[in-house]
Amino acid sequence: MATEDRVVDSSLAVDALEADRPAVEQRPSECVPLPHQVAGHKYGISKVGILQHPDGTVLKQLQPPPRGPCEMHFYTQVYAQDCTDPQLLALQQHLPRYYGTWASSESPNEVYLKLEDVTRRFTRPCIMDVKIGRKSYDPFASREKREEQIRKYPPMEEVGFLLLGMRVFQVNSESYISRDQFYGRSLRKETLKTGLAQFFHNGVELRKDAVSLSICKVRDILRWFEGQKQLHFYASSLLFVYEGSPHLANRIKWRENAQTGQENEQGEPECNNNIHLANCKLWGHRCSLASQRSACSWLNCSDLPQDIHHVRHKNGIWPHSLHYHLEQANGKGVNSEEDIRVDDDKSTGLGKARLRDGIGEKEEDVDVRMIDFAHVFPGDSPDEDYMYGLRNLLSVLEQILKN
Repeated sequence: MATEDRVVDSSLAVDALEADRPAVEQRPSECVPLPHQVAGHKYGISKVGILQHPDGTVLKQLQPPPRGPCEMHFYTQVYAQDCTDPQLLALQQHLPRYYGTWASSESPNEVYLKLEDVTRRFTRPCIMDVKIGRKSYDPFASREKREEQIRKYPPMEEVGFLLLGMRVFQVNSESYISRDQFYGRSLRKETLKTGLAQFFHNGVELRKDAVSLSICKVRDILRWFEGQKQLHFYASSLLFVYEGSPHLANRIKWRENAQTGQENEQGEPECNNNIHLANCKLWGHRCSLASQRSACSWLNCSDLPQDIHHVRHKNGIWPHSLHYHLEQANGKGVNSEEDIRVDDDKSTGLGKARLRDGIGEKEEDVDVRMIDFAHVFPGDSPDEDYMYGLRNLLSVLEQILKN
């Protein structure tokens, strides 16, 4: 029997959660356990787990209350069609895309969150799950729960993050190596750099290109947290993904060389595209606003690298004036499949945006997304614990990049 999609209303999903579940849960037809999961509840091992839908999306089974409804409410709030909150709209680019709740006709009481598979576009995805924050329990956790979480990883308070698992493609053996949560718990402050560096080592070399782009993306997430006070995140993770295929990975290094003005393999100089449109060709067109910078009501062209590190034409998130620049430079609107990407400049710490053309890939070769939101609560102050973890993680990644 083919899998039948059933979009479930949020209120009905909560009712289904509270209904009696069968003693032995049956996996929906044609859905399979997520093959590249590195951490979290795994289907067949835990009572709840993560599946892959035939259409390529991820099905995350709702946990029992209050965790399941909390996570569902978070996604529903952030991706609400009538959402006008600029902070929540900006947050969308750092999350997997959300497609609502789902249940099969065979087991209507088994409700899943239907989410984007962030790894799907990668040929050899290298994946790492890192829990962020000084506490892995929320403010409403019982004393027993708090003590249990502290015992699992005592350095969490000082370190601010915990490696939950990784899966890394080794080009020399054409196979994957994996590390689980017990490996992560074995790491201490003195060994964190070595432990995290293993994720970026492909058996032949350290992928500093992937480290650099990962740093850029974590900085983007930190900037979002520095500008918001309404949400506090506990026991939430960052999912790191980069392309492990040596053939495809060379594209990243090619772009890195292009940023320094080096020539590509065909001997053609690559445009060092940092959105300073007065000095750079954009798809073969010179910026028509180069002599009219005042036309930009947002900020000057020369200021863009300092203030923009990641801009996507996804979920409708576009700074108005940047979109206007692109329309003017191209003489037309921007195609919905085209986007701007930002590579990190290691020498200055600034992002460098690059437009995809019709020849190159439409997607980036490195991605970092926030996941796991069963413990997200309203707040009225900055989320200092989460930001502490992000800053410490950035510090370790920067050390890996320098050495």
